[in-house]
Amino acid sequence: MTYFTQLPAVLLLADGTVFHGKAAGKIGTTAGEICFNTGMTGYQEIFTDPSYFGQIMVATNAHIGNYGITKNEEESAQIQIAGLVCKNYNIPYSRKMADESIQDYFQEQNIVGISDIDTRQLVRHIRDKGAMNAIISSEILDIAELKTQLDKVPSMDGLELSSKVSTKETYTFGEEHAPYRVAVLDLGVKKNILRNFDSRNIYAKVYPAKTTFAEMEKDFAPNGYFISNGPGDPAAMPYAVDTVKEILAADKPMFGICLGHQLLALANGIPTKKMFNGHRGLNHPVKNVIINHCEVTSQNHGFGVVPEAVRASDKVEITHINLNDQSIEGIRVKDKKAFSVQYHPESSPGPHDSRYLFDDFIKLMKN
Repeated sequence: MTYFTQLPAVLLLADGTVFHGKAAGKIGTTAGEICFNTGMTGYQEIFTDPSYFGQIMVATNAHIGNYGITKNEEESAQIQIAGLVCKNYNIPYSRKMADESIQDYFQEQNIVGISDIDTRQLVRHIRDKGAMNAIISSEILDIAELKTQLDKVPSMDGLELSSKVSTKETYTFGEEHAPYRVAVLDLGVKKNILRNFDSRNIYAKVYPAKTTFAEMEKDFAPNGYFISNGPGDPAAMPYAVDTVKEILAADKPMFGICLGHQLLALANGIPTKKMFNGHRGLNHPVKNVIINHCEVTSQNHGFGVVPEAVRASDKVEITHINLNDQSIEGIRVKDKKAFSVQYHPESSPGPHDSRYLFDDFIKLMKN
């Protein structure tokens, strides 16, 4: 099996930069927007996070695959990344409880990757030049041919992807007779969000992305609504913005995470923007300005709300800010039971500093 990593592979960026390495996963070709995650652990959660759909992930940690793959650590039913870039691709693994190797996992799900490149050099390049499209191939090594294919890959800016990763059928999660019922608008929801609801005695019903407020209200009569994380450009999702507006108009308790945060902003007339690089990792410092408390957070987003528009709004107030770049990490709607954060309080494997937000949501429903 190790012979797969010995075959040559190439990574081509949209600006013409080329990296040569070795094949990882399935032999083939894949393309998408390239981005990097600074987390030191949790690679399987990253692979299966629907928010990464359509993206090539660069792992900054030196070793990927070293503790194997365990099925109960998946955030969705399948791998969501378009491809992987890493330094050391470790097929033998050390964890006895693991189910299989990363190579078996990638081959089963047809994931193409590249290893044995200088990821520090690559990340410095992306950091300076910004997010861009890229293509990986272990079957085509001709740069001109790869460039032709790469030119056909659409930009993430303006791309609607949530309907592609959302559930096709409604389903429930948790104990049916729990005291709270929450309707989850699935734009790419992570399993650990649902686990956090269940552990707090919330019975959740998960709905496809384009389900209307009226349909959810009639079908489930929930105590509150949750707008999930997900991939793509929030400005390309008027259907979801309309749903959020209807929830607000009905004055129902609402909680949004990541993409849900951006949609709550759009529903209040606050625009979003494509970020130069975005935030992806497990160690982003965020300040809760309401209680003057700092949190270390897990993040994964390439779009954000426009800070100046948030500060100028008379509809929302800022609850959280990013201490690295002062971007807006949380808002709540004035005179409504609605709030959102840009980061991931359900973060798995961690950190767990922000789990209190789920309890805040319960307080809204209780009151």
